[in-house]
Amino acid sequence: MAISYKDSGVDVEKGYEAVKLMKQHVKSTYTQGVLGDIGSFGGFFKMPDGMKEPVLVAGTDGVGTKLKYAIISGKHDTIGIDAVAMCVNDIVCQGAKPLFFLDYFATGSLSPEKVATVVSGIAEGCRQSGAALIGGETAEMPGFYPEGDYDIAGFAVGAVDRSKIINGSGIKEGDVLIGLKSSGIHSNGYSLVRKLFGEDISVLEKFDSELGAKPIDVLLTPTRIYVKSILSLIEKVHIKGIAHITGGGFIENIPRIFPEGIGCEIVKNSYEVPAVFRVMQKRAGISDSQIYNTFNMGIGMVVCVAESDVKATVSQLESTGEQCFVIGKTVKGSGVKLV
Repeated sequence: MAISYKDSGVDVEKGYEAVKLMKQHVKSTYTQGVLGDIGSFGGFFKMPDGMKEPVLVAGTDGVGTKLKYAIISGKHDTIGIDAVAMCVNDIVCQGAKPLFFLDYFATGSLSPEKVATVVSGIAEGCRQSGAALIGGETAEMPGFYPEGDYDIAGFAVGAVDRSKIINGSGIKEGDVLIGLKSSGIHSNGYSLVRKLFGEDISVLEKFDSELGAKPIDVLLTPTRIYVKSILSLIEKVHIKGIAHITGGGFIENIPRIFPEGIGCEIVKNSYEVPAVFRVMQKRAGISDSQIYNTFNMGIGMVVCVAESDVKATVSQLESTGEQCFVIGKTVKGSGVKLV
């Protein structure tokens, strides 16, 4: 008896259907740089004009175990935003404008409707960041993932003129750190989040009063994409360094932009920490240094500027819809001191 590919658990017809359903979302992200159409073996993109010495900046990431909450709630339309955000927020830290994005979706048994819904979120993230979704991979892997589970990851490429690369090399003692408000937990620390809140919708509902909102909505709030605000900012103000606050929180990420011999002081009460972080800290019974080394604590991006540029920076960020706070300053030394 013949055994077909479908008999082994892979239905190529579902794959074709998934591509058909996602086409409209993909095309909605196309920019002037896109050459060709979905269906080629490779995606084509024209380098932007106007740069004397263009440098490509690339980043790749996933959304970690935040996916569990999308899966148990059946809400798949925003997790793709997270996948884009984690990549484009990284590359804009170097001053790079995102050009294009590619995604990877893997599952045990393909549901064309589900993958199309996930891709709709990816497309939304691309539109928010100005990146074109020019390709990707949908992998059906029977027996590898539990029923209903899937994983997504992404890869973004941007460009910046070499003379305009932001790398933190000019940061010195007395510079000011300005934090941009996050939309919530973003996409890091979810292994601890799941340990603290569990993965049962009925149990999650018990946290309504503590969180001040429906828990599953809090846990699935997509990562804020800062690209357009940051690109507008660097056209108006001299930005010395930018840190994306991801895994490792304040403690690991902020010092990554400092030159040797520079550290910083962060004033904890310089802004209001969102309730979800205080609830998690209480439930976990961990110190400030531990939680600030795990989560973004309400600050998704940090920019470093000279003291003389603080007012202009805050004004420009607020004009693009960001909420921001002066959260600290640079000092001689190393690392992050919470005060």
